Amino acid sequence: MTHNKNKLNISVQYFIYFSILGVFLPYFNLYCHKIGFSGFEIGAIASLKTFSTIIFPLVWGFFADKFSIRKKIFVLVNLMSSLLWGGFFFSSSFYPMMIIMFFYSLFHAPIVSFLETFTVEILGKDKNNYGKIRLWGSIGFVLSVFAAGYVSDKAGIISVVYMIFAGSLIHFLLSLKIPEKEKISQELKTFDISFLFRPQILLFLLASILMLGSHSPYYAFFSIYLSDIGLQNTFIGISWAIAVFAEIVMMHQSGLIFKKISPGKVLVFSMFAASLRWFVLFYSESSFIILLSQVLHCFSYATFHMASILYIDELTPEGRKTTGQALNNALTYGLGLMAGNLLSGYFYDSAGGKALFLGAFLTSFTGAFIMLFSINIKQGQTS
Repeated sequence: MTHNKNKLNISVQYFIYFSILGVFLPYFNLYCHKIGFSGFEIGAIASLKTFSTIIFPLVWGFFADKFSIRKKIFVLVNLMSSLLWGGFFFSSSFYPMMIIMFFYSLFHAPIVSFLETFTVEILGKDKNNYGKIRLWGSIGFVLSVFAAGYVSDKAGIISVVYMIFAGSLIHFLLSLKIPEKEKISQELKTFDISFLFRPQILLFLLASILMLGSHSPYYAFFSIYLSDIGLQNTFIGISWAIAVFAEIVMMHQSGLIFKKISPGKVLVFSMFAASLRWFVLFYSESSFIILLSQVLHCFSYATFHMASILYIDELTPEGRKTTGQALNNALTYGLGLMAGNLLSGYFYDSAGGKALFLGAFLTSFTGAFIMLFSINIKQGQTS
């Protein structure tokens, strides 16, 4: 009974977290665009958020593992990120928003890596079914994308700031119900990072940095690109929603997928699928083809994300699981997206959206070949 209750708690946490993300990703950069920010300024704000993701998940993860205070930290970061987001009510100028975004991101950055660690820990031997828990986040995302698109069309783009604030407060309240982490043995409390320098981990992280970097044009400028070619906010919401519907279906099948295929091989396939997706967006402006290409999100994000969580978990020693997930999140969703956002902001102004997606195609294609080396090393060491 307690196990099922813990799984329900985690599922609700994912639902709320990704509901907020379903407002932020498609519409906050669009909000910045509508209030007059340049492409470089939008990229700078987005990269500042991801810069915090490089540093602070590792810091918070270290203290969580060392002192066994994961829940206390989790509640704290949810509370502070909620309060700090309220600062966007008081300014729409570039530099004040940069400052607010930095401090908001300091506390918001570790939330998802903590959730991933809770999930894998609770599932235990059933971790191949991770996707069935995580899909509730995708359901929350797709519902909020629809709602935010409709509300922002009717009430104005400023409504996205209010929606994120309300969702953050709800998330804080629900974080109080997250299960406590079991105490770890004293000998595991020393901070040993030697495992981080294994070749298969380094190659995996490099490939994942490139993969997430290739997603930067999508996350930062996809909505703006669709708006610039004449498509409405409602269409933008539908296109994001189709991607997440495909993601939900794939995540529901996670147990079957990882029972038959190793996480490493799934990662390689996902990176090649991402390459195809970005090439299609480079090649065509057809609204039908754009919607059709969004189905590839089930591979470029869903299978990639699930396999990443399981792959780093396989390579991370006991007592370092929060640190391992935080490292993965910091370097991929942090460094990869930050570098990609900065480059995307610059090239969107100078070369346009098509050039961004061509660059994304080349980047993820390169990452797929690097990932092949990682799984070959791992297989060689285990054979």
